[in-house]
Amino acid sequence: MASVGIVIVSHSAKIAEGTVELARQMAPTTTLVAAGGTDAGGIGTSFDAVSAALGTAGRGGGGVVVLCDLGSAVLTSETAVEFLDDAERDRVLVVDAPVVEGAVAAAVAAETGGTLAQVAEAARSATGVADPHADERELRGGDAVERSAVLVNATGLHARPAAELVTHASRFQADVTVNGVDAKSLLRIMGLGLGVGSTVSLMATGPDAQQAVDDLVELVESGFGEAGQA
Repeated sequence: MASVGIVIVSHSAKIAEGTVELARQMAPTTTLVAAGGTDAGGIGTSFDAVSAALGTAGRGGGGVVVLCDLGSAVLTSETAVEFLDDAERDRVLVVDAPVVEGAVAAAVAAETGGTLAQVAEAARSATGVADPHADERELRGGDAVERSAVLVNATGLHARPAAELVTHASRFQADVTVNGVDAKSLLRIMGLGLGVGSTVSLMATGPDAQQAVDDLVELVESGFGEAGQA
């Protein structure tokens, strides 16, 4: 199966590498490539580094999403894309999104098998939750399955368990919400800020709704496999 790769272009090598390191915690099998700094190791961007990163990230066959920190990074990236052949160029998207949040959201989308368009949209959506109740209103018709569970892991829904919850939810066809927001959106789940002892209210409609809710309740009640549960 073709997979989408992600390139982080920053004026700082440390920022690019740190962003990749963070995103990789949520998406261990996704190809994430840092292209930061100049060829001499200074602050700036490198056409050669970005071109090489595009080649590495594109090996999965599903295309490449590129995230940039500042305007000239965008220019360097777009120039590198222009030098690709037509077929390769059509499979690269330079996305306007916050670098860190966008990278994490895109990485989770890629890890769960998202298409190039879906991974790009996940990155763009990383600006936060405009309407926390919109997802609940947009659930498919049909009987809703509802259950709740209490967070028992000491750190609550921080980045790693939130990513695991999103990964599990994305395996099902059902529309699922957690406390009223889309269970398949990492940034929305993390935006809930749920800590240990919080109630997680799950609702699902559509195909395999019961299985989705049961799976997620079991995941929450297990503490996401983390040590040091409360």
